[in-house]
This record gives sequence, structure tokens and C-alpha cells, in this order.
Amino acid sequence: MKKRRILLTLGFAMVAGAGLFLFMPASNDRDWIPRHAVTPRVVIEGDRMVVEGVRNFRFPPGAAHTGTFETRIYDLSRIESLWYGLSVFHPDGWRGPAHGLFSFGFDDGTYVAVSVEARKEVGEPYGVYRGMLRTYELIYVVGDERDLLLDRAVNRPDDVYLFPVKAPVLGIRDLFVALLTEADRLGREPVWYNTLTNNCTSRLRDHVNEVAPGLIPPTWRVILPGYTDELMIGLGLLRGDDDLETARRRWWINERAREAGDIPDFSRAIRDTNSTSSF
Repeated sequence: MKKRRILLTLGFAMVAGAGLFLFMPASNDRDWIPRHAVTPRVVIEGDRMVVEGVRNFRFPPGAAHTGTFETRIYDLSRIESLWYGLSVFHPDGWRGPAHGLFSFGFDDGTYVAVSVEARKEVGEPYGVYRGMLRTYELIYVVGDERDLLLDRAVNRPDDVYLFPVKAPVLGIRDLFVALLTEADRLGREPVWYNTLTNNCTSRLRDHVNEVAPGLIPPTWRVILPGYTDELMIGLGLLRGDDDLETARRRWWINERAREAGDIPDFSRAIRDTNSTSSF
């Protein structure tokens, strides 16, 4: 009888613990790493978008980061292009693990990138399995394009690509507004990141399908985003008529980013396919 009571007590405790885990709320009030310390705040008035918390960091090798979070104003009527950044974590044959982001170009030559990420606390490493267990909240990083691409292309062992996306300007504008509106909402209503169901790629897909319903069908490539460039080629979503391997060679930016470094014209330089561009 005593053993039965002990087993029932343990069973109840396990069920209660699971219930608390499943209903544990996400929070914005934690000791965040510096690059995730600020969530964007966004105000849209007609074509004028004011964004507080635009990240403009630099990550020198072997040194502490430098930079600030800034307030920038974007004229939505001047958006003209969309680019898909893809950072492949294991360039050793298997492309599966990767990170995708969008970058938006304006007719004055400026760019702003949006990256959906697992928001990390100080001393907290990222882990694929940890990301399934309500370990990280979700954050939309809105940042200077050089911030979000230079570190990945130069300081990490990633293969980084920046593909030009074929899309109507009004659709690009709607996508930008959708992403920034959600970035602002998450600053007030935090949610959990999930490696499988609520990650960088699934969120980007959902926003694309929000403005162009059904454009991106269900696919395993959302879980293995290193193959999303293959998906986009297949769907006819990249500008130009390159096949997959040619597109990868053309839009691989590691060497161009390394040569450009911290120059003011970084965004133009990494798109210059007449400079170093081969593996």
C-alpha cells in the first residue's frame, strides 16, 4: 500500500511538472546576451516607418563586440529589392543545418536585414535539442546588413550566400511590414522558439505565405534550411536563370565580405559578382 502511494505521488508530481513546463510562459525579462538585449519597437505612419532598436554591431575576431542599437527611419515607398541570406553551418558535404534571413534594399542604396533567432541569455549556448524544450524565446533582429552578414561570412566557418529574390515591389513592401510588425509585437508578447516548429525558416515561410498565400508549400527543407536555395530555384523565386550550382557560385559572398571588411559601401561590394566569387 505504501509503495502504491509513493508511485501515485511520483506520478502526480511528474504530471504536474509536465503541465507546468507546457504552460510556462515565455518572458522578455531575462539577462540577455548583448546582441539580443533589445527588441525592436516599430511605428508606421503611412509610408514612414520608425524603428527603434536597429542593431549596428561589429564582432572583431578575438575581441568584444562594438556598436549600438539605433533608431532609423525607412520610407516604404522606396523599397525596391529583396535578398535571401543563407548561412550554412557545416560546409563539409551535408548542407542541412543553416540559418536564413531576409535583407531589404532601398533605392538610395541602403539595406536593412531581418533575422529570426533563438534569443539567448548570458552564458547560454545554442543547442538543437535544447531548442525543442522551451529553452529560448524568439526574437526578430532588425539590423544593419553589415552587422548580420559580415560576422557570419568572415568570423565563422560558414558558407554564406546572398540570393536576389524575384518578387513584386508591393509584395516586398508587405513582407517588410509583416516582419517588422511581428518584431514589435514580440517585444510585448514573447513566444517560445522551437527548433522544429517555430524557427528562423518556418517564420520566414509563414510571413511569405501571409502576403502570398500558398507560395511556399510544406517541405522538409524548412527543418533543414541549408537546402532552401534549392527550394527557391525550384519555385522560380530567384532572379536570373542560373541553375542551382551556378547560383551558389555567383552569390557566395565569403571572399567578397572578407575583402570589403568594414568599408561604408559593404552592401554594394558583396553584390559585385565581378570580384572574387568562386569557392
